[in-house]
Amino acid sequence: MTGTLVTQDPLVEEEAMKRLGFWLDAVDASCNRFRDDSEIARLNASGGSWFSPSATFESVLQRALDASAMTQGLCDPTVLPALENLGYDRDYDELASMIISPRPTTPTPGVASIELDLAQHRVRLHDGARLDLGASAKAFVADTVAAELAEHGGALVEIGGDVAVRGEGPQGPWVIGVGTSLRVGANEPRVAFTNGGVATSSTVVRTWRVGQRRVHHVIDPRTGDCANSVYSTATVSAADCLTANAFATAALLWNEEAGYHVAQAGWSARLVRHDGTVEFIGGWPEEEVAS
Repeated sequence: MTGTLVTQDPLVEEEAMKRLGFWLDAVDASCNRFRDDSEIARLNASGGSWFSPSATFESVLQRALDASAMTQGLCDPTVLPALENLGYDRDYDELASMIISPRPTTPTPGVASIELDLAQHRVRLHDGARLDLGASAKAFVADTVAAELAEHGGALVEIGGDVAVRGEGPQGPWVIGVGTSLRVGANEPRVAFTNGGVATSSTVVRTWRVGQRRVHHVIDPRTGDCANSVYSTATVSAADCLTANAFATAALLWNEEAGYHVAQAGWSARLVRHDGTVEFIGGWPEEEVAS
């Protein structure tokens, strides 16, 4: 993943890097499904027994449940079996060079299969559910670090293309490039923000082959298969990075209704169809093409 940290005051950058490192380590230890010793790996292997999570894991899980609620269940933390069914059970660099054998797909268990007891600080899974908190986890880190740094002035935190900003940058509002990949080129549009979050979800960045099909990592929980979207890319701006991330994912699944749902929630979006047509939703700011 990409990663960016910038502060309005350069004198606080060293401390800012320490805070970012702290939260990346904490969330990696709790939410990285590729680590056998992580909390999420142990919960997924718990067989439905009660599991006592750390405060970090509990916070990320709560925010993932919030993301599900605000997107009518389309941003679903129980998609891990569906991802594995499509072959995403290994490092992406290895997966991208393979052709996976097709397997039948089934709908995900959904958040009803997650029993979170906040009073006793414990969680257990039902109906064979297993979690992947990757999308919520990176947005959680961006939001948390940006909020911690805000007392020292403006800050921008970007992780894997998801951006949280608080206050202004050294020269005014933060200028953020918007593209269809994690590497924004010189000719792609820029928009300016001061507070909130911006996130992009795409069906064309992380792709691989399953039989004769090219698939991607955005799962439709209603089918357990990758999303069949009219959009190739959805970028959403919202009050925080996690909300933006959730709506960017859901926009690809809402298809033609995406604009309605994003606008009804009070957020803004930039939706790109497969033919390159761009749609602006809500108060998406005027774009400038970099020279």
